[in-house]
Amino acid sequence: MKPTRALSAHVLAPHGATTRQPATNDTTAYNPCLSCGACCAHFRVSFYCGEVAGESGGTVPPELVTQVGPLRACMQGTEYGGKRCVALRGELGHSGIHCAIYEQRPSPCREFSPWLEHGEPNPDCQRVRKGIGLPALPPRPHDDDETPTHTPPRRGDIAA
Repeated sequence: MKPTRALSAHVLAPHGATTRQPATNDTTAYNPCLSCGACCAHFRVSFYCGEVAGESGGTVPPELVTQVGPLRACMQGTEYGGKRCVALRGELGHSGIHCAIYEQRPSPCREFSPWLEHGEPNPDCQRVRKGIGLPALPPRPHDDDETPTHTPPRRGDIAA
């Protein structure tokens, strides 16, 4: 019997395939929150009580909420600020930190961004990142396709 040689297999890319970079409008491509969590362990997360799941139609799980006023609630753990939100999972400043109720999170969490409207870093984000020993965020790269110009088309303009 003739000995057989081991074959080594290599995955081949389809003909004409190239290495692709994530799209600049892909918010998952670089999300500094996925390796930080500082704001979730520092700020009070206060919101209108109508956001609490139940008859009001809200989405935030009521067992994770503390009532702080007649019309205000906040995420447990954040009642006085400086403490970790009950929904935060993982270790601050490490990859994989995340919100256990991300799809159900309240409006302050949905609206907070590490960058301001024109791409400069959010000073509040910078401050709490520094507080846990993380480097400052750089300005977000500007993408001309991402920001509409609000200039009406002129005669002779060609649509791309």
